[in-house]
Amino acid sequence: MTETPRDYATELLDAALMHVPFDGWSETAFKAAIQDVDVPPALARGLFPRGAIDLAAAYHRRGDGAMIAALTARDLSEMRFRDRVALAVRLRIELVEDKEAVRRGVTLFALPMHAAEGAKLIWGTADHIWTALGDTSRDINWYTKRATLSGVYSSTVLYWLGDDSLDNQATWAFLDRRIDDVMQIEKVKAQVRKAPGLGRLMKGAESILNRVKPPKARREDLPGGWTVPR
Repeated sequence: MTETPRDYATELLDAALMHVPFDGWSETAFKAAIQDVDVPPALARGLFPRGAIDLAAAYHRRGDGAMIAALTARDLSEMRFRDRVALAVRLRIELVEDKEAVRRGVTLFALPMHAAEGAKLIWGTADHIWTALGDTSRDINWYTKRATLSGVYSSTVLYWLGDDSLDNQATWAFLDRRIDDVMQIEKVKAQVRKAPGLGRLMKGAESILNRVKPPKARREDLPGGWTVPR
C-alpha cells in the first residue's frame, strides 16, 4: 500500500496557528511550528522562505479558497448582484476559524515593511470574489471594481474585529451600508453619462481609460510573491 505523502505546508500552517494567538505571525511562531511538525528547518524554509510572513499569507489565501468553495456551492440566480457581492464578503469573514489569527495578521500587515504584501492579499480577495461572480471586464473597470471592493472588504474586516454584537449583526449592517455607498457611486456615474455636456466628456474619458487592460494571470500558489519567468 502506497503511503500518502505528507503535506508539510498544511501541517506547518496548522501548527503555527496554535502559536499565533500568543506570539503573533512571528519567527517565534514559525520555529515553534517547525518543532511541532518535526520537519527539517531547511524544508520549512523552502516552503515558506520569509517564514511567518509567508505563513500569514498562506492563511489568508486559505480563507479565500474556503470562500470560493462556499460561494460556488450557492444558488445565486435569484439574488441581486449587490447581494451576491455582500454575500461573498460575508462568507469570507464568517468562514474565519480563528479571529485572533486575523487580528494578528492585520497588525503584521499594518507595518510599513509589510503593507504592500497586505494590500496585495486584500486585492487578491477582491479579485477572487469578482472572478467567482463571473466578472468579464477586461478594461479599466477590472481595476475599479477590485479597488472598490478591496476598500469595502478591508473596512468590514476592521469593523468585525471590534464587533461584539450578537452573531456579528452590526458587522453585516455595516457591510450593507458600504455596499449601498458603492451603488450610489454607480448611480451618480450613470446620471453623469446622461447629462448633455458631461456625458460626452465622460464618454471621452472612458474611451481612453478603457484601453487599459488587466495584467496577465500569475501564479499565486508560490510563496514570497515570486513570479514564474515568461
